[in-house]
Amino acid sequence: MAKSDDCVHILQGLLVFGNVVIGMCGIALTAECIYVVANSHGLDPLLKVTENSDIYAAAWIGIFVGLALFVLSILGIIAVIKASRTLLLVYIILMLITFAFEMASCITAATQQESLAPEFLLKQMLNGYESSDAANNSGNEFTKTWDDLMRQNHCCGVKGPSDWQEYTSAFRDTHSDADYPWPRTCCVMNEEQHPLNLDGCKLGVPGYYKSNGCYDAISGPVKAYRGVAWFGFAILCWTFCVLLGTMFYWSGIED
Repeated sequence: MAKSDDCVHILQGLLVFGNVVIGMCGIALTAECIYVVANSHGLDPLLKVTENSDIYAAAWIGIFVGLALFVLSILGIIAVIKASRTLLLVYIILMLITFAFEMASCITAATQQESLAPEFLLKQMLNGYESSDAANNSGNEFTKTWDDLMRQNHCCGVKGPSDWQEYTSAFRDTHSDADYPWPRTCCVMNEEQHPLNLDGCKLGVPGYYKSNGCYDAISGPVKAYRGVAWFGFAILCWTFCVLLGTMFYWSGIED
């Protein structure tokens, strides 16, 4: 009997420890998702014009899930210590619901990572910037978004100015390489937002054109978003193990 009680106490200790970890992970997940949402100003315009809002949906779900995990971890600790079947059942049901939300967030984050890859952004830029559809509002907005991104971050293209020369693009269809090797927004501007030296920019003279790509400017939010996805999957695995242990513990408690 004493041996059985020792096993119960060990299981209780493991479940308490498991919920402490879940609570800490919940706080960390919430903080990471808030960082993604609050520091994505460079990425937000591109996602807006391409109507890719699922990325932020995953981040907002992550914030909710993180807070829920923290609250439920406290409930789980109390339920385990008191050995209350009712509290444990409430904990299991709510945790299963939260688990489902976290799974949805992780799946969304994982499936949307491709849209944050430099190759995908490059393809979008080359196809959409000053395309034949630029006469409509969406085309104008896409071009304006890239112009603002390159102007504000002092960058050109996704990987660099060579993007406009090494790949076929809608921009290249209407501008000869000799006259316009890259958009004029890639030139270094003066205070009046005019090219400092247009000829020097066209010739690629250092100091007159922006030699760095724009992906570096948005890589911070991109890396944070990917971190949220992987961290979410790790929390899922840990939560699943704690849930199984809690169910086993609940089944062995008598009313």
